[in-house]
Amino acid sequence: MTHLTLVRHGQTDWNLARRIQGSTDIPLNETGREDARWAAEKLAATTHHAVYTSPLLRAKETAEIIADRLGLEIAGVVPDIREREFGEGEGMLVPDYIETYGDWHAEVPGAESLHQVGERAIAALHAIAREARRRSTPRAESVIVVAHGGVIRAVIDHVSGGTLPRDGEVLQNGSAHRFLAAPGYLRLLEESPVL
Repeated sequence: MTHLTLVRHGQTDWNLARRIQGSTDIPLNETGREDARWAAEKLAATTHHAVYTSPLLRAKETAEIIADRLGLEIAGVVPDIREREFGEGEGMLVPDYIETYGDWHAEVPGAESLHQVGERAIAALHAIAREARRRSTPRAESVIVVAHGGVIRAVIDHVSGGTLPRDGEVLQNGSAHRFLAAPGYLRLLEESPVL
């Protein structure tokens, strides 16, 4: 089994403005770098063997800050843990998106559903766990994966049977969520973020 700690990237200017980023490649702002340093300090209290990241700049920079603090290399950049594609909703302010489309589950032209995001992300997490178990010496038992709020939300929703995260619950920038992965099995270890 492999412990997977999914960390949401640090803040960006679009997060601050409540603008939907999706796959738009927005970098961290200075608060986001502080979020990443804070997460790295908290993660340093336990042992981790590898760090993986989404290809988007905000996740990659967060992962680099964490990996540097933990004395690890980035083990892989994983396209399928990139943020949800929001199609025509990308770049909109959150209140405008909700007014236009109703809610986060609405069908938006060109957008992925939360279910689609969950499926691709979970498949990617299983691949990360397999690779970590196979390639690491000693075997990687604890892996950090830097991803995005929409991805982490979709994974939590899937593995909890749709009961979590609770309506209105915000996944904070720099927050971490722990899972246990085994072949064909993924379980959320804590209902609340560990950081």
